[in-house]
Amino acid sequence: MRKLQYLFMALAALLISVPAFGQEAAGSAAQWVPLAAGLGMALAAGLCGIGQGKATASATEALARNPGARPGIFIFLILGLAFIESLALFTFVIIFLKVHA
Repeated sequence: MRKLQYLFMALAALLISVPAFGQEAAGSAAQWVPLAAGLGMALAAGLCGIGQGKATASATEALARNPGARPGIFIFLILGLAFIESLALFTFVIIFLKVHA
């Protein structure tokens, strides 16, 4: 029953968002671009920070449980942190292109 509820909520969100793609008069939405860009970057940075914190906490806990696995844990920790940080950088680049284009 819960899966069906999630399906209907997702469909409702998709159907409600369709009018957002309608054509508007030129320049009417341009005033909201900087605000949306700032909110988008804040959301991306905050969620990436949460992800990095959880990854670091998990790696620290894993090292506390098994100190002998340090090289493997360290490699995957650095790789994971780089991927998480790249998401924030990609968001920054996309926002930069959208605002200045």
